[in-house]
Amino acid sequence: MHSDEIRLLGDLEDRHWWYAERRHLIRRAIRGLRPDGVALDVGAAAGGNTRVLRAAGWRCAALEYSRVGAALAAERGLSVIQGDATALPVADASLGLVVAYDVLEHIVDDAAAVREIHRALRPGGTFLVAVPVDMRLWSAHDEAVDHVRRYERAELLDLLTAGGFVLDDVRSWNVLLRPVAAWRRRRSTGSDLDEPGPLANAVLRAVVVVERVLPVADRPGISLLVRAHKPR
Repeated sequence: MHSDEIRLLGDLEDRHWWYAERRHLIRRAIRGLRPDGVALDVGAAAGGNTRVLRAAGWRCAALEYSRVGAALAAERGLSVIQGDATALPVADASLGLVVAYDVLEHIVDDAAAVREIHRALRPGGTFLVAVPVDMRLWSAHDEAVDHVRRYERAELLDLLTAGGFVLDDVRSWNVLLRPVAAWRRRRSTGSDLDEPGPLANAVLRAVVVVERVLPVADRPGISLLVRAHKPR
């Protein structure tokens, strides 16, 4: 992701509906996990998700490839590691939790990143993944934010199981807004990352909150969420 996009993300993420709901998804995914060991937020950008882990009681660090993102996360008082997800600068079996939300789609050798995360997690450790799905939704937005791919469901699950992970939960996200996203992406000329007006932000936030309680997790969405673990 370009430096300008990372700066904009850092400015928006505390109030933007997408990032607010994504933080909720992480809180939900780690509910019931005992904060045991170190949590690593891979591709942390400005550290919004890292702060969720810290608030939940984890000793955590933000791993960010870009100097801009690493600096923004450090400015927020987070422990930051500037590094590459395909060569994690951490010891074997040293992590209890790894979060990689909207990261793998940026990495050419995503299998190498999955293998590295597996190496760094201790047995029984949890891996949380979110990726954009469906190449039919590919647009100028994906190109503007340096996506390499959008995943198909089977493609992502095969990637994780080939990397040694056991899948615990797989669900779609942003199912209700998929038709809106498809319409917008067909007309897209660049990144969708912008600040909606207060009313639009509130409406979109309400839609994704309603989705929490609807039985739509197995239907096509904009993103796919996976919780997996490294076998003991």
